[in-house]
Amino acid sequence: MTIGAIRILGVDPGLRTTGWGVIEAAGSRLSFIGCGSIETDAAASLAERLAAIHRLLTGLVEREGPDEAAIEETFVNRDPQSALKLGQARGVALASLALTGLPVAEYAANLIKKTVVGVGHAEKRQVAMMVRMLLPASTARTPDAADALAVAICHAQHRAARARGAA
Repeated sequence: MTIGAIRILGVDPGLRTTGWGVIEAAGSRLSFIGCGSIETDAAASLAERLAAIHRLLTGLVEREGPDEAAIEETFVNRDPQSALKLGQARGVALASLALTGLPVAEYAANLIKKTVVGVGHAEKRQVAMMVRMLLPASTARTPDAADALAVAICHAQHRAARARGAA
């Protein structure tokens, strides 16, 4: 890790697929570390799927060694059942990160998109394209992994702005 750099884990929570992305931020310089997706078995019970998210996120934190984490806030979905399941997956992800001792920041989807793309209602493909531009070494192959990297980028930008404001 670069001196003065901070390692950030971004998480895009979901019951079926939880995206994750790790970057290092040193001032305004961002470096890609890794990304991927946690997939749960649709045939498994809800409890088993939530336990898998917890177990795999905890292992990811141990393996990647982030200093901080950031997670996307839940947006309101038209389907209440889907929103409830997403909320449960997000809750498990938040608890898993907090239980490892990481400070966890939360960002609204519109703020993440505005920070990364410049437009709060950007499409997923626009987010993925900007992530590739900001992190040329990125290997994000799924929208969930790209979204998680966008969460990490958003956190890097906003924590830097807070630090400048405090100085």
